[in-house]
Amino acid sequence: QITTVSGNEFLLQSDIDFLILDWFHAIKNAIDRLPKEQRITSRNLEFKLRRSSSIELLNNLDTESKEPKPEHRKSLIFRLNYSASDTNDRNRVKSRLKKFISRRPSLKTLQEKGLIKDQIFGSHLHLVCEHEKSTVPQFVRLCIEAVERRGLDVDGIYRVSGNLATIQKLRFVVNQEEKLNLDDSQWEDIHVVTGALKMFFRELPEPLFPYCFFEQFVEAIKIQDNTTRIKSIRNLVKKLPRPNYDTMKILFEHLQKIAAKESVNLMSTQSLGIVFGPTLLRPEKETGNMAVHMLYQNQIVELMLSEYSKIFGSEED
Repeated sequence: QITTVSGNEFLLQSDIDFLILDWFHAIKNAIDRLPKEQRITSRNLEFKLRRSSSIELLNNLDTESKEPKPEHRKSLIFRLNYSASDTNDRNRVKSRLKKFISRRPSLKTLQEKGLIKDQIFGSHLHLVCEHEKSTVPQFVRLCIEAVERRGLDVDGIYRVSGNLATIQKLRFVVNQEEKLNLDDSQWEDIHVVTGALKMFFRELPEPLFPYCFFEQFVEAIKIQDNTTRIKSIRNLVKKLPRPNYDTMKILFEHLQKIAAKESVNLMSTQSLGIVFGPTLLRPEKETGNMAVHMLYQNQIVELMLSEYSKIFGSEED
């Protein structure tokens, strides 16, 4: 690797030692032939030979070296360090960089001009809803509608994984475009749609069940009396922020329809609990009780599906 005083870098590589030395001598001779006023004295010029897999540095390249040990890959690094470097050039570059950084538009400005679009995947649920002026993300609604149109009878719906590359492509489209047609032929595999929906919930910075509610839900599911347990879960659900409650309600209503077709799609409330438990609620910090937490996560989702009408219904119900 050659680094010049102007900041340009060149990397020359070869597996043949004598060829590396020929390159070195050719570059050194070219420098020696420069006019005296442009030549750098040998005192201020440092050449280092380094193999990519070794920390050994050979400073004296004019003497014949012993046969090196075979290496998978060898690199010759030339570093040209100038003690009398052009400080003014460096200062000018730094000054220009500072001006560029100070003058660059803010993220908000770029978003207002449409140059940067708000991301759907990986954003907080309330921010997505605020941007869309709704309480349920449009992408969630579109996925649910698509699954209910053509996926209720599909064997292993939500359990079977879709093609990851296609799911990532759908993720990219959602983040870049405002309109989305899930009936397009490129999304014909319904497992891609369900995979993307699960990915959306998995990538929320804070899960659908907020972190501050996690322990409360776990304590509620531990209650032995079923009526008290359902009532406790219901009270916690009612306390959730509006986007979380509304999104949870429409999602669990959808999953209840999936479970109703268990005889066809083989997805029971227990199966859906296993799939969605760790996706929808998790502790903020993982502890040694991960296996125990996973059990409770699954049980919470399973109970909320089995007792959907009691948990999400009106007070009169």
